[in-house]
Amino acid sequence: MGSLELGANQYGKAECRLVRVDRDGDTHAITDLNVTTTLAGDLAATHLTGDNSGVLPTDTQKNTVYAFARDGVGEIEDFALRLVRHFVTAAPTISRARVRIEQYTWDRMGGHSFSRGAGTRTATASAEGDQAWVVSGVSDLVVLNTTGSEFHGFPRDRYTTLPETTDRILATAVTATWRHASLDQDWSTSFAGAKQRLLTAFADTHSLSLQQTLHAMGERVLDGDDNLAEIKLTLPNKHHFLVDLAPFGLDNPGEVFYAADRPYGLIEGTVRRSDAPDAGLAWW
Repeated sequence: MGSLELGANQYGKAECRLVRVDRDGDTHAITDLNVTTTLAGDLAATHLTGDNSGVLPTDTQKNTVYAFARDGVGEIEDFALRLVRHFVTAAPTISRARVRIEQYTWDRMGGHSFSRGAGTRTATASAEGDQAWVVSGVSDLVVLNTTGSEFHGFPRDRYTTLPETTDRILATAVTATWRHASLDQDWSTSFAGAKQRLLTAFADTHSLSLQQTLHAMGERVLDGDDNLAEIKLTLPNKHHFLVDLAPFGLDNPGEVFYAADRPYGLIEGTVRRSDAPDAGLAWW
């Protein structure tokens, strides 16, 4: 039996809730974030002997997030980059930093009134030394096609009960993250374009499988922005089952469905450029 040694490790402050209100007279803007910081480096001492001299407290990380917000947040990619570049130099023992941000969408109803919008914008910035990477994305983007989806031709065995279909409801809650090849860009325009291409690809694709739809969505996002190196998608299949109304003497011509929440199929995949630069320590 070999000797034991400390393996990879990291630590940070999870889910710092931050709301900033920018006031311009009677017109306000709201930025609603969930920020998670993660640091790594030469932290063996705290694990092996309890020596905390190289540990930047997680409470300090939280306070840094709020202090940096005092100067404004702006685009979440820029805010994340500001934070990781600070943290990677905050203590001699820290050599790598990652900041993940979730931005909750609020739609304007008036000068100072808002309603919660659909989908959550995300951004993750990572840094090591003077290198940095940014991954943008969206989560919980719920979409549905009432037709234009099939699933057939799959193998069958003694445990297979699923009928083949040439017409079904296809619904999913999209989680997508895309890695930027460079940091010199308009984050807001890039995000808006990628999100719109995700939606239009889902709507336009006649689906023979959710895997095919995933690939079509990934291709559409990359084709529309040369600065994107790759995209990862997670698509849970939100099953809608046709209800059997025959016991009640009724037909059901594709109108009444049971929306099941679990179990569900989970389809995941990546589409990338063959010449994409290495992800480095993007940690995504």
